[in-house]
Amino acid sequence: MSKQKSLWRGVLAGIAGGLAAAWMMNEFMAGPGRELQQAVQSDEENRQQQAHRDEPKEDATMKAADDIAHTATGRHLSYPEKETAGPIVHYAFGALTGGLYGGLAEYSSVVTSGFGTSFGGILFSSADFLAVPVLNLAPSPLDQPASAQVSPFAAHIVYGVTTELVRRMLRMLL
Repeated sequence: MSKQKSLWRGVLAGIAGGLAAAWMMNEFMAGPGRELQQAVQSDEENRQQQAHRDEPKEDATMKAADDIAHTATGRHLSYPEKETAGPIVHYAFGALTGGLYGGLAEYSSVVTSGFGTSFGGILFSSADFLAVPVLNLAPSPLDQPASAQVSPFAAHIVYGVTTELVRRMLRMLL
C-alpha cells in the first residue's frame, strides 16, 4: 500500500475494486453460485426453481432501476429497459460501496479485516437483509428458506474479497 494515506486515492481504488467485484459477483452467481445453490437446496426447492427458470424474473436491481426512473421521469420502465438498467444499478451500487470501503480502508485496518470478507458479510446483511426488503425490492430473506441465502451470501464474500484485492493492488500503484 502507498505509504501516505489519501482519501481520494483510496476512494478511487475502492471504486475500481467495487466495479471489478460487481462483475465477479455476477460471474460467480452465473456459475459456481448456481451450482452451490442447487447443492444446498432440497429436491423440492430445485424442482420449483427449474419450473420457474424460463419465466421472466425481475430482480432487486431491476426494481430499483424502475423506481429510480419513475421518480425521475414519472414513467415506469418496460421489461427490456429494466433488463438494461438493472445491471447499471448493480454496477453503480458496487462502485459506490467499493468507493466507501476504499476511503474507509485508508484510515482503519479494521475495515479490511478478513481480506474483505467482513465487508462482504456486512454488505450482504445490510443490503439483502435490511435495505432490499424495506424498499420492497424483494421479499425478506426471513420469509425464505435459509438455503436460499447460501449463494447470495457467498457472492457477497466474493465481492468483498475482489474489492479488497483490486483496491490493494491499485493502492500500491497510486
